Amino acid sequence: MADQLQRELALHGIAADVHGGYGLAVVSVWRDLLVWTDGDLFWWRAGWNNRRDRPVYAWHTATDPKRAARRIAARYMDLRTVLDRA
Repeated sequence: MADQLQRELALHGIAADVHGGYGLAVVSVWRDLLVWTDGDLFWWRAGWNNRRDRPVYAWHTATDPKRAARRIAARYMDLRTVLDRA
């Protein structure tokens, strides 16, 4: 599933690396954007909850890597925009 996600991200012009082991795979998309998968779900950090002082995660079913890639591409663009402003 990680390889499929990597291919879908490439269609959005986003290069990513895939690493696996111990029943999980991680798709390294960009700084602060790692997508984990167990074959059933994709999940990634989508923000920060200041009130609880912890990250907020988004998830998507791994059976739909095309839609997951669109959501991850949107997060990628958000992160790039924040960096460009800095």
